[in-house]
Amino acid sequence: MAGTDYRGIADAVAAEIAAGTLRPGDRLPPQRDFAYARGIAVSTASRVYAELARRGLVLGEVGRGTYIRSDLGAPEPIQAEPPPTALDLQRTMSRLPEQEDLLAETLAGLGRGAVEAALTLHGPAGTPQARAVAARFLARGDFSPDPAGILFAGNGRQGLAAALAALAPPGERVGCEPLTYPVIKGIAARLGIALVPLSVDGEGVRPDSILQAHRATPLRGLYLQPTLQNPLGLTMGPERRAEIAAVLAQTGLVAVEDAVYGFLRDADPIAARAPEHAILVDSLSKRVMPGLTVGMIVSPPALVGRLAASVRQGGWSAQGLALAAGTCWMGDGSAARLALAKRRDAAERQALARACLAGLTVAGDEAAYHLWLELPETWRAEAYAAAALRRGIALIPAASFAVSPGHAPNAVRLALATPARDDLARALATLHRLALAGDDDPVVE
Repeated sequence: MAGTDYRGIADAVAAEIAAGTLRPGDRLPPQRDFAYARGIAVSTASRVYAELARRGLVLGEVGRGTYIRSDLGAPEPIQAEPPPTALDLQRTMSRLPEQEDLLAETLAGLGRGAVEAALTLHGPAGTPQARAVAARFLARGDFSPDPAGILFAGNGRQGLAAALAALAPPGERVGCEPLTYPVIKGIAARLGIALVPLSVDGEGVRPDSILQAHRATPLRGLYLQPTLQNPLGLTMGPERRAEIAAVLAQTGLVAVEDAVYGFLRDADPIAARAPEHAILVDSLSKRVMPGLTVGMIVSPPALVGRLAASVRQGGWSAQGLALAAGTCWMGDGSAARLALAKRRDAAERQALARACLAGLTVAGDEAAYHLWLELPETWRAEAYAAAALRRGIALIPAASFAVSPGHAPNAVRLALATPARDDLARALATLHRLALAGDDDPVVE
């Protein structure tokens, strides 16, 4: 039994799935029962289930078991981009009416300079003017970044990729929340970085969990979302941020601080308390618009060169036109005015969502553009997302956010930013009825 090859058993289960003996949606037995039936150790059964999850054949949900995936061959339980005909509750990209005029006015104001900007290539450091404007724009409370430490990327995702690539070579470990931004999972996989799930509470990552994971096997850094964490909507208070900063100083670790939702809440970043140990990444995509955006990286002094090289080597430098437009929006107050308008919009959409979903269990910050919906026991998250999609509503099940396969709660994330208010209300009412009906609810035309 000790020499049993778990991969061979996984191959056998995969063959049963391919032959139709095990069908999409079927529940695999508990690992102990599986081990007994196959005559293997429970530890081997655990490795078999993990291998099946790695191959994308099964999906585990905490407290509910392991199921054959209903979307075999897809990289995620629900496709990354919503179908063109579906109402989009997947992406948190808000679009207010005033954004149209803002874009037109900015490009018109640039005039011939827009052509020159589009033809100009910049390195990661952008221009002195852009660095100075960005430093003033990002400053808040006790946080006053040095313009010399600011770098630019094409967008926030590229900034995050550059930061992780600079911190951790392939094969190294980076700690993060157990449910995290799905794009980070993809970036880490392509960089060969292992994400290590850390324990969280109502304010996010617990400082003791960082120390515990680092003592077990040294980490090379952290990826954290201190404000309006995606997907749970958690926000760290000042004391927690100070505790995290102290742990960074104690261990020498550097945290990549994802601040893209920070404009919706007033809170000093961890970088304000740990300027030598935090790389802050922000962007204009959520504040202004995703189509013409720029990512900003605030680097500790000792890491500027390494981060600049990472941006350059990844081909992630900001484009000239986007940098010129972004500098204009940050400098003339347009981005700040839009951020305030989006704060109001997010709060109103949260209130609408909570009213439409009354009686169901929801979680998250009332300032966020996303909401965490915990499902009744009559549903599995993957099945609920598939049923919603059949009704023309695209949302994301918890497994897409889970760092560890098989450790996804029975929940879905609802992004509230994109649809028109009336469409959002109708979709939420449909989701409410669907949640109460159970997974045998037929589609009613």
